[in-house]
This record gives sequence, structure tokens and C-alpha cells, in this order.
Amino acid sequence: MLSPKRMKFRRYHRFKNAGIATRSNKLIFGQFGLKSITSSWLTSRQIEAGRRAITRHVRRGGKLWIRIYPDKPITFRPPETRMGSGKGTPDFWVAVVKCGNMLYEISGVSEFIARGAMRVASFKLPVKTRFMKIGIE
Repeated sequence: MLSPKRMKFRRYHRFKNAGIATRSNKLIFGQFGLKSITSSWLTSRQIEAGRRAITRHVRRGGKLWIRIYPDKPITFRPPETRMGSGKGTPDFWVAVVKCGNMLYEISGVSEFIARGAMRVASFKLPVKTRFMKIGIE
């Protein structure tokens, strides 16, 4: 699963995830893509589940790009601990996804196969998505 090798800080604030994506909102690498319509956090497990679903559906054909990366640590405190004694330890990693972010891109397959693969991958994700193809943004 994806996670950074090293970070400047071990723990981060949980900022608001409002607004529309101004970066990584267009197809750049592939012919077809999966674009988010809603905002959410995507864990590294969810990103990996989507990647596996796409590669299995296209039967290891074509080229796949993952346009998001989980670089935000999410911390949890152990259950039944008292207040104080600092912030919890990092538990898992998330990618902050805004409305309009491109999640996956694929090329080298037909539109029918790409549409089916992106549909299967969208079931693994907690955001609403839309299938995109080059020329229709």
C-alpha cells in the first residue's frame, strides 16, 4: 500500500476539505479517467482496492496512472484513555480528494473496457465519480 517514506512532521491537523480542485482536474496521461464529484478522504487501502479492480478488469492490459497519493497521516487514540497526554499515534494514511480531482487514468484499451474498469473501481471508493474521456472535460 502507498505511504510516504519520510515526513517533515509525524502528525498533521485535520483541515477542512471544502472547495473545487484547481489542480489535477484534467486528463493528462491517459485517454480515459475517473474523476471525483464529491470531496472525501481516500485511504491507501481504498486506492489500492481501486487499482486492483482496474488491473483485473482490463486483464493486465493498457497503462494505468494513479493521480492521487496518500500523504496525510491520520491519528487515533487508544480506546478508554483519559484526556490529555498528547495526540495519538499515526494509524493510517489518506489522500485528500476534492470535488473535481482526477483519481485514475488509463490508456491502451478500448472505451468499453475502460468504462467497465472505472465503474468497478468506483464501487470501491467512498466518493461519487464520473467517467471522463479525452476531448470531453
